[in-house]
Amino acid sequence: MGENAIIYYENYSPVGDILVLATCFVFIILIGSAYISKTKNFVLFRIMIGLLMLAGSMGIMYHVSLNALDRFSVSLIYVFRIVYHMSLFGNLFLYVLYAMIPLRLDKESDKRYAIIAGIGFVVMFIYESLGSILGFGFHITNDGRIVEGYNVFAIGYIFYIGILLYILIKYRNRLAKPIIVGVIGSYTISVMMMSIQGMCHQTSYTTSTFLFPTFTLLYLIHANPYDIEIGAVNVMAFEDMIKYSYSHKKEMLLMSLFMHDFEGTGKKYPEEIQQTIRHFYSDFFKGAVLFQITSGRMILAVDIVKNPSYENSINHMLGSFQEAYPKYKKDFKITIQRTVDIISEENDYVDFVKYIESGMKENDVHFVDEKDVKDFYEHKYILTQLADINARKDLDDPRVEVYCQPVFNILTGKYDTAEALMRLKLDELGLVFPDKFIQLAEDNNYIHTLSRIILHKTCMHIKSMLDCMYFVKRISVNFAVSEVREENFCKDINDIINASGIPYEKIAIEITESQNDKDFIVMKDKINELREHGIKFYLDDFGTGYSNFERIMELPFDIIKFDRSLVLACGTDYKAQKMVYHLARMFSDMNYSVLYEGVETSEDEEKCKNMCARYLQGYKYSKPIPIERLTEYFEKESA
Repeated sequence: MGENAIIYYENYSPVGDILVLATCFVFIILIGSAYISKTKNFVLFRIMIGLLMLAGSMGIMYHVSLNALDRFSVSLIYVFRIVYHMSLFGNLFLYVLYAMIPLRLDKESDKRYAIIAGIGFVVMFIYESLGSILGFGFHITNDGRIVEGYNVFAIGYIFYIGILLYILIKYRNRLAKPIIVGVIGSYTISVMMMSIQGMCHQTSYTTSTFLFPTFTLLYLIHANPYDIEIGAVNVMAFEDMIKYSYSHKKEMLLMSLFMHDFEGTGKKYPEEIQQTIRHFYSDFFKGAVLFQITSGRMILAVDIVKNPSYENSINHMLGSFQEAYPKYKKDFKITIQRTVDIISEENDYVDFVKYIESGMKENDVHFVDEKDVKDFYEHKYILTQLADINARKDLDDPRVEVYCQPVFNILTGKYDTAEALMRLKLDELGLVFPDKFIQLAEDNNYIHTLSRIILHKTCMHIKSMLDCMYFVKRISVNFAVSEVREENFCKDINDIINASGIPYEKIAIEITESQNDKDFIVMKDKINELREHGIKFYLDDFGTGYSNFERIMELPFDIIKFDRSLVLACGTDYKAQKMVYHLARMFSDMNYSVLYEGVETSEDEEKCKNMCARYLQGYKYSKPIPIERLTEYFEKESA
C-alpha cells in the first residue's frame, strides 16, 4: 500500500511549480519596470502573486518530501501540504475580493460574498489541519502508508470557482464585456487543464493553472503599457498617480509640455523630437514618469524626495530645451509646479494645466504660483455657475445682471440710447465682469442662454421706463456670432420682445463681423428677417482684427461702432486720424451712423465730433451702471 502511494506521487514533476516561480519573478520585474496604478486592487494583485510563489515553493517541498519519507518528519510534510493548499485557496479567496471592487459590491448586503468565501477558507484550513492531525483526512500512518482521505482540494476549488462565476455573471453589466470574457475564459482554461491533469493522474501543473487568471488581471486591468517611442503612459495612469501621491502625502513636481503642432487625431512626433523628449526626462531626473495627456500635451511627474536638487535639474533641462528649439522650431508652452493639496484632492491637474496654457504666449515657460491656483478655482466656480444657469434657462435668473452704458446723441445733445452689458453676481465672488466669463460661456455653448436673459431683462426694464414716460430711443444688446448659427435665433428674440410688449424698434442687436463664409450667409438672412420687424443692428468692434468692406456693405447694419483702439490711434498718429476720418465719412455718406467707443476726455470727444460722429460712448459720459440707474440719464417725454 505504501509503495503504491509513493509510486502515485512520483507522477509529480517540479517543472510546473518551477515555471510558476519563474513567471512570478517575471511579473515582479514587469511591475517594477512598468507604471502601474497603486490601487486597492493592485495591492490584492501583489499579494496574489506572493501566494502563488509561496504555493510553488511549498508544492515542490511537499512533493519532494513525500518521496523521501525517511528524510522528512511527518509534521513537516503536513505543514508543507497545508501551506501549499491554503496558499492556493488564499489566491482564490483574494480573487473573489478582487472581483468585488470593480463590480461595486460594497453594500452591506453584498458583503455576504466575501463572508461566504472567508468561511470557506476557514473550513478548508480546519479540515486540512485537523484531518492530518486526527487522521480523518490526509495523513501518513506509522508504517509509512499515505492515506489520502477525501479530495477536499477539488471541493474547495469548485467552491471558489462557483462563487466567482456567480458574481461575474450576475453583475456582468457592471464591467466591460472584454474583461468578463477574459476572466471567465482564463478560468475555463484553468479548470480544463486541472481536469485533464486529474484524468492523467498528474499533479505537476496544479499551481500553474492559477497563473492564467493572474496573467489575465495583469494584462487586462493593471497593464498600462509605455508608448515604446517616447516612454509615456496615458492620462488614466496620471490620474491614478495623483490619487496615490495625495493619499500617501507624497509631493511631486509636475512639468507640462504642450506643442499645438502635434495636437489632434493622428498627429505624431518626429523621431528626432521623440529622442529629445526621452533625453529630457530620463537624463535630468531620477525615476521620473512621463504621461501622454493628449497627442500634443505631456506631463512629467518627478518624485521630489528622489530628486532633492530638482531646481538645478529644471534649470539644466530648460537650458537644454532652449538650445534644441532653434533646431525644431516647434512652438511650445511649458508649465512647472509642485503638487497642491486642493488640486490633488480634486484631481484637477489636467484641467488646471489647460487653464494656465490658455493664458500663455507661445514659447513661454510659466512657474505656477498661488494666484494661479486661486484664479483657476474661481474660473471653475464660474463655469459651474454658468452650467447651472444654462440648465435652468430661467430668464429672470438673479445671477445674471444687466448693466448699461449710456450713449450720448450728438444731434439731440441728450442720452436716449444705451448699450446693455452683462455681469454675473455670484455668492462666492460677488460681481464678476465679462472678461472672466464671456469667453468661457462661448467655449461651452452657454452664451445664448445668457444673451436671452439679458435681452429679456432689458426689454422688461424698457417697458418699465416707457410706462413711467421716459423717452427711450433704443437699447442695444450684444450677441455672439456663434448664436446666429442657432436655428431658433430669430424666434428666441421675437418671443422675448413680444412677451415684454415693447415696440421692436426699442431694441438693437450688436454683433461682430463674421470671418466665415457660411456664417456670413446665415447672418445676412437673419439680420434681414429681424430688421423687417424694426430691430436695428450695430456692427461692433470695427477696427479690430479682420474687416472686409465688401461684406460690411452687404450686411444691412444701421450703426458702425468704431473701437476705442481707433480713438487712441487718432490721438498719437496724424495718418491714423486722417484714415479714421475718411472711413467715418464714407460710412456717413452711405447712411450708416458712426458711434465711437472709449471716449474718455474732452479732447477725445472733440476729435470724434470732427470725424463724423453721431453717437459717443465712454467713461467721459458714464461708466457702466445698473440698468435701474438709466433714469438718471434719460429724460421723460413732455406731456
